[in-house]
Amino acid sequence: MRMYLLSDNVDTLMGMRMSGVDGVVLHKEDELREKLGSLIKEKDIAVILITSTLLNMIRDTVYDLKLRLERPLIIEIPDRHGNGRTKDSITKYVKDAIGVDMS
Repeated sequence: MRMYLLSDNVDTLMGMRMSGVDGVVLHKEDELREKLGSLIKEKDIAVILITSTLLNMIRDTVYDLKLRLERPLIIEIPDRHGNGRTKDSITKYVKDAIGVDMS
């Protein structure tokens, strides 16, 4: 099993490559959706790391995949621009996942 990075910048990709994680730099939503779609079909991908900037482009799609798929695990990582999360992103995910409104 392996990890794969979806990044919006070369700096994050180079850092992850130094630790043995392969990946790609993307900037367009259609490219991101296409790459994510192909990665979830690969049997040897266990974890997909995605930078906050990219996640914000397709947040609803990623949350839907997290709720439906057992594998791969999709993890948001901060990028050089900061974490990018809105204050309610975790509470929204919990509500969608288990139906509990924590507000």
